[in-house]
Amino acid sequence: MTANGQGRVTIPASIRRAAGIEPGTPLAVYVEDGRVVIETREQLGERIRRDVAAAWRGSGSVVDELIDDRRAAAAAEADEAAGGHR
Repeated sequence: MTANGQGRVTIPASIRRAAGIEPGTPLAVYVEDGRVVIETREQLGERIRRDVAAAWRGSGSVVDELIDDRRAAAAAEADEAAGGHR
């Protein structure tokens, strides 16, 4: 493949088919380690979900942990607003 005079690149049909790219498919395009990466938004979302799930080190539900953290922060803010006297 070669970029044309305007810097545009045409992705060959066989590669588009293999990647699941059809006309109108929303794409995410970014540079990673000097490489141009093109993936469908659906593929990007799935990859992020897998990466987050693999990196998760908590226990139980992420949502429950987030709620607990927010409640603790709200309690600390309320305590601070009351001058440290609850």
